[in-house]
Amino acid sequence: MTVSIGDQLKLKQQLPYLKSADPMPMLRPSDLVNAGEVGEVVALHPLETVAIRFRRGTFLLSLDQLTPVEADQGD
Repeated sequence: MTVSIGDQLKLKQQLPYLKSADPMPMLRPSDLVNAGEVGEVVALHPLETVAIRFRRGTFLLSLDQLTPVEADQGD
């Protein structure tokens, strides 16, 4: 999957924990972001990782944990 800054993505499933996108990343509880919640890509990182802003914070996630919002609009 190819993404760019500003793309809307949603979380596929609830994760056991989240990693914050702060200068000093910390592990955060998983209940800050629900499965299916839509966020906006704010930064691209190596190894297919993105910083994505949700309503309760910005977190580092792998692209395989996310799905594009446009793919679900036709269902």
